[in-house]
Amino acid sequence: MNQNPSAPSPVTRLCRSLADSTRVRLVNLLERFELNVGETVQIMGMSQPRISRHLKILAEEGLLDFRRDGLWVFYRATEQEPGKSFLRCLEPLLTREPALDGDLERAERMVQERSRATVRFFDSIAPRWQEVRREVLGEFDLPGEILRNLPECRVAADLGCGPGDLLPLLASKAGRVIGVDHSRNMLALAERRLAATERISLRLGDLTHLPLGDEEADCAVVSMVLHHLPDPVNGLKEAARILSPGGTLIVVDLAKHAREVMREQLGDRWLGFEQRELNGWLVEAGLTPIELQEHPLASGLTLLVGRAKKERRNEANA
Repeated sequence: MNQNPSAPSPVTRLCRSLADSTRVRLVNLLERFELNVGETVQIMGMSQPRISRHLKILAEEGLLDFRRDGLWVFYRATEQEPGKSFLRCLEPLLTREPALDGDLERAERMVQERSRATVRFFDSIAPRWQEVRREVLGEFDLPGEILRNLPECRVAADLGCGPGDLLPLLASKAGRVIGVDHSRNMLALAERRLAATERISLRLGDLTHLPLGDEEADCAVVSMVLHHLPDPVNGLKEAARILSPGGTLIVVDLAKHAREVMREQLGDRWLGFEQRELNGWLVEAGLTPIELQEHPLASGLTLLVGRAKKERRNEANA
């Protein structure tokens, strides 16, 4: 096929796409954070139409990827070629531009405030947590389903344990149980419930920075937590880090849905996940997906219950 000699080459188009200071700022920002349009507007202090126009140009030229989640659209630096390689070459130059640091500092403050807001939300709903759970899960026996998927083990961890409902049940499968949550009020409820239980301990922390050592647990549960995280992959990587080789991870979350109201009422960041999306993230975290089942709920939502394994070193290198 004859190419039009006057048409710009891919390299020329990529270079032209950054011939604007706003788009340079956007690329630098979105290489480090995944943000929706509103968040980007707030960080950069520009109008939404202006930001949306530049985001569209960068996405069309292959420098940004985007995903739709309900009514929101999130952008991040592309993982596709040739844009990925182009941005990789550009990164050392961007780090030498002090004028860009302000955007990153504002974005980091926004992420930290978002995390604090999530903690405040869970602190506030701790007293009525059972009611909130019933609104979503109905009469579905989630603890029973988790136990059916969990093998007997030495140490089990509930990563996002809330008021500790699952912890005594995990103790029936494990010699020692660790409950982790980022809400002090949730942990206070769990502590009152488990005051006389010596084999169960509680730790304050969140899924992105777990207060557990490498390979400390043989089994772990991440139940209804991922949809609150800005980056679920990093959460799964942390869960994989604390698992011993051969260990089992149980992941529970909602399948993809379109109920925007859950962002406001329940503090959700993601409106559920696709099966292929969740399995892909498990692999990226260094885990092997074993099974992922769908369970329709009376609320009209669908629950995903997955099981994954951290391969033993000789299996991973085979």
